[in-house]
Amino acid sequence: MITESDNQRLTSVTAGTPGGELLRRYWYPIATAGEMRDSWTKRVRLLGEDLVLYRDRSGRMGLIGEFCPHRRASMAYGIPAIDGIRCPYHGWKFDTTGACIEQPNEPEGSTFKDKVSLPGYAVGELGGLIWGYLGPQPAPLIPKLDGFVVEPAIRMIGHSLVPCNWLQIMENSCDPVHTEWLHGHLQEFVEEQRDGIKPSFAISKHHVAIAFDEFEYGLYKRRLYEGQSEDADDWKVGHPVFFPNLLAVGMRRDGSRTYSFQIRVPIDDTNTMHYWYNAYAVTADVDVPKHMLEEVTRYEVPTRKENGDFRVEMLDAQDVMAWVTQGPIAKRELEKLGTTDRGVIMFRKMLEREIAKVEAGQDPMGTIREPEKNTVIDLHVEYDKSMMSDGIASRLYRAQAQFYPHVKDLVAVLEAAQTKARAERPLTTAR
Repeated sequence: MITESDNQRLTSVTAGTPGGELLRRYWYPIATAGEMRDSWTKRVRLLGEDLVLYRDRSGRMGLIGEFCPHRRASMAYGIPAIDGIRCPYHGWKFDTTGACIEQPNEPEGSTFKDKVSLPGYAVGELGGLIWGYLGPQPAPLIPKLDGFVVEPAIRMIGHSLVPCNWLQIMENSCDPVHTEWLHGHLQEFVEEQRDGIKPSFAISKHHVAIAFDEFEYGLYKRRLYEGQSEDADDWKVGHPVFFPNLLAVGMRRDGSRTYSFQIRVPIDDTNTMHYWYNAYAVTADVDVPKHMLEEVTRYEVPTRKENGDFRVEMLDAQDVMAWVTQGPIAKRELEKLGTTDRGVIMFRKMLEREIAKVEAGQDPMGTIREPEKNTVIDLHVEYDKSMMSDGIASRLYRAQAQFYPHVKDLVAVLEAAQTKARAERPLTTAR
């Protein structure tokens, strides 16, 4: 049984709270590299703080508090300098640490600037994304997960602002059985209403077993569907929740391999920026349009219709509906958990344990400080997922990828790679 105070301890993301101090020990994507090549500044709200990501004239990135301590004007309209950024109101200049390094209209020799500062945080780049870290120094390394470093790859990142706490989104990733109903029977019901015929999807198959295993960076969830062999990837491999805020899934097709991450970035206690990051590594020798390989393409994923209803015909919007309708912060003290909620309970216990580590002055789970340990982190996933056995176009157009601006080109590339790989597959001779 979780109490109301326990719930607050787990869900609060602001500085000085148990949950917020834990979350500040991790890196979060805050922009694409392409965005910051075309812009000098970008507003960022992260872990309850209003910030500005900026690029100075030397090309260095900074992440600082949004409001100038002088008269509270926004640094989002700042003037970039070689070694920092100036407030547009009176020209006070700040460096990447947030220190005030110049006050043009103060008397010569004044030390007033040494008493003035903004919050300043670490910035890094990986996988075509800009990352921010709001925790204590020295900062750990950004984990080099396989999908962020695989080359060459078509990279895309969809985003959607989800008006609820980050934890109810993560708990969904620790709940295998929801796929049977939310993405199976609900999908069937939606299509029955639309077409008058009740379809039958493999995804709605009954779960006969679920299991969870902790590993160095989080936990694996595994499932066994009715009629499946225990040699199936869904049961033998499973897929990981990378603590604290990332879900990894994947797919292997003839001629390509897909690395898919769902990243949940806590904006504040009741809002989360949800990212779908996909890297398509094409292994067959086919032409890939240059524009698809140059940088990550960012696009918005609308999960609601114009009338406000959720797009429940789309797999990813089904998830968002389930998260948001629990309320801004789920009232866990009112829940009645069952036997299939073992993964949710396990994740909550992990959160409590890692909060306690931070309170004791220790690094939490997944902290990486040794470069030799961070060359590439190969996340083993169930590439042969039964729920992803439909065709390439069908799979992409049923999910958030339908809003990727180059989705037609992506389907064409993946289908060409599949056709070529199958044509070149050597024939086996029976003996």
